[in-house]
Amino acid sequence: MEKNPPPDKSDSFSKNFNRRIANLGSPRRTLDAAAAAADAKSDSEKLAADKDDDAFIEELLSESDTLLIFEEVDRFLETLSNVGDDGSNVVHEIPSSVHSLSKMVDSMISRYSSNKYPAKLGKDPDRDSYFFEALGRIAKIAIKLSEFPTSAASIPSLNRTTTALQRAMSLLDEEFSALLKECKHREFDSKSDKKASKQSSFKTMSESTDQQNSTFPESSEPDSAREETFPSFSQETVSNMKRIAGTMISAGYEKECCMSYSFLRQSSFKGILNQLGYESISIDEIQKMQWETLQMEIDKWIAVVKKCSESLFPGEWKLCDSVFTDHPFISHTLFSNLTRAVVIKLLNFANAVVLTKRSAEKMFKLLDMYETIRDLIPTINGFPENCRTELISEAEGAKNGIGEAIVGIFYDLENSIKSDNAKIPVPGGAVHPLTRYIMNYLKYACEYKETLEQVFQFLDPKVEDDRPARMDENDDASPRKSQLAIQIAMVMELLDANLTMRSKLYRDPSLRYIFLMNNGRYIVQKIKGSCGITELMGDRWCRKRSTNLRQYHKNYQRETWSKVLQCLSHEGLLVNGKVSKPILKERFKSFNAMFDEIHKTQSSWVVSDEQLQSELRISVSAVMIPAYRSFVGRFKQHFDPGRQSEKYIKYQPEDIEGLIDDLFDGNTASMGRRRM
Repeated sequence: MEKNPPPDKSDSFSKNFNRRIANLGSPRRTLDAAAAAADAKSDSEKLAADKDDDAFIEELLSESDTLLIFEEVDRFLETLSNVGDDGSNVVHEIPSSVHSLSKMVDSMISRYSSNKYPAKLGKDPDRDSYFFEALGRIAKIAIKLSEFPTSAASIPSLNRTTTALQRAMSLLDEEFSALLKECKHREFDSKSDKKASKQSSFKTMSESTDQQNSTFPESSEPDSAREETFPSFSQETVSNMKRIAGTMISAGYEKECCMSYSFLRQSSFKGILNQLGYESISIDEIQKMQWETLQMEIDKWIAVVKKCSESLFPGEWKLCDSVFTDHPFISHTLFSNLTRAVVIKLLNFANAVVLTKRSAEKMFKLLDMYETIRDLIPTINGFPENCRTELISEAEGAKNGIGEAIVGIFYDLENSIKSDNAKIPVPGGAVHPLTRYIMNYLKYACEYKETLEQVFQFLDPKVEDDRPARMDENDDASPRKSQLAIQIAMVMELLDANLTMRSKLYRDPSLRYIFLMNNGRYIVQKIKGSCGITELMGDRWCRKRSTNLRQYHKNYQRETWSKVLQCLSHEGLLVNGKVSKPILKERFKSFNAMFDEIHKTQSSWVVSDEQLQSELRISVSAVMIPAYRSFVGRFKQHFDPGRQSEKYIKYQPEDIEGLIDDLFDGNTASMGRRRM
């Protein structure tokens, strides 16, 4: 794998390393600039000659010579540890093995970096092992020598080891970045990869050295499924990155290593979010968005937060913890910095949505967002402690802000009912649009029953005392209602009052009750179709609404058919013990006129609920047909057969039954005849 050296990286490394050397040394330890330059020039010439001498390199890299150099260097490092015991703190002699070690490292770097040689870092485990062992020793030498006053013996060795170490760190940083970038490309290119659809969580690696007990919720999926969400790294790649990171940190290049890791993982994470369709949107842009557009952005946001919570954050933690296993503080810091930036960005979107103008239609998306953040918080609880507290506070704040907006919208529902005071009645006594809207809204809202109860319980704990719950009147045995149940009861009371007010817009009392029946039936059916409303309001409250509906039915029958039935009464027909024919004729004429008017009028009325329509027709037939059949059967003999009989007995009982079945069909042909 060819490597392109990062721009200005070597200069950066040189400056950082020299700065560390300067900080460690006192004024009397400062290198003689002229001597250092001369020695560096001499070493440079020797190095150039050595690079052209392949035979020398092969000899230098032979196993026996390498081990011998390592042994001599280890003895020298032990000697350095004992310097000062004899009262002297000056290094008088540097063994030749130190020079050989520097040449070995330089030679291996040249091989790893050049196309001339087949050896590449990560391709030959044995050679790599020697290389990293050599780097560990040369780093210790550079650090140890910088702790002593400079001398003619130490200056050349310090320069050589420093130069070799800088070149090595540059190579490792380049290789470290290449491994991270390679993973990034695999993540971006696997658009159809089944792994992307997995929603699994990870355990923190059992071998992890996590001194702060950072854990993620376990997934119910098998281990093989959980492993798939690990960010596209083979175990070999992770091991290589771990070795490189450990070497750089031990050599004092922790900052450079962390910068490379942090930059590339942040870039990779941003790319994944873009792949999921999520891009940062400013508060101003969110405020100006049409609701339809904002809904789509919210859907993307929800998908991204869930993906982060279930897969990306656990996978990122596992990667970070694996690469920096021996350095838990560093792994915690890197992971915290990455996730903090992502979480804050996601929460900022939620906070911006809350600032948009409230409307009833937004409540359900806000509930989705509330649940998403609520479910994210347990994942954040598994973060390292140094960022956990801050992010939980931010998440709770965003969640509560959404909750306040939800409660506000629910209260605005009351205002929408109060302000809907149009004076135009619904034709035919049909279900009012407000009834449909409110009941469908409540039914849908109760699909979020548990979430809404959480919201009201936390944000409005006094609602139970402040708002009367009439559904509990005279029911000492009923359990104390939740805040959400009380709020729904208030909405229903307002809706009932609104419908009662609207019923008075109809001049025909019968139509008033048809209107109340239609709307009452619609409400009852919606309640029965919603387990959430039934559970919240209780059986007694639901039964009371059914009782009201039956009362409307009775009132309708009384207002509509009582006068008609009076025409079929036997009372008043007898005069001096005989049936008065003029009175009988008037009774039949009155019946015919009343029934015709009712048929023409009420055929245009609307009862859209088939069961209610059938119940009304059956109840009318049950009263009218027996009474009419009895009346006709008893008194038709008083009319002459033929024209007189047909004139007054206009309908047969079967005709009445058929005409009753025409009622409540919404027949517009007779609309002009109806009374309102």
